[in-house]
Amino acid sequence: MAKAFWVSTYRAVHDPDKLAAYAKLAGPAITAGGGRFLARGVPAKVYEQGLMQRTVLIEFDSVAQAVATHDSPGYRAALAALGDGAEREIRIIEGL
Repeated sequence: MAKAFWVSTYRAVHDPDKLAAYAKLAGPAITAGGGRFLARGVPAKVYEQGLMQRTVLIEFDSVAQAVATHDSPGYRAALAALGDGAEREIRIIEGL
C-alpha cells in the first residue's frame, strides 16, 4: 500500500491567535491519526511562480488514514478553533 502525504499551504493568516488555537488541537489529532510531520514552515526557496507561504507536509501510511484523520472529531475541533483565522488549502496525495 502506498503512503499518503497531506500538504497544507497557507495563502493568508488573518488571526494568529486562532491559528495558534488550531495548532494546539491539530497537532495531537494528526499524530493520533498516525500522521508524521515531515516539514513545516516558510519555504527556503520558491520557483516558477511559487508563493512564500507557510507549508506543512505530513506523511500517513495510506490515503484512507489521512482522510480518516482529517474527518476525525479531534481534527474537526481544530478546524472549528481556526474558523476564519486563515485561508489555506489541504491536499492529500498518494505516494509513488
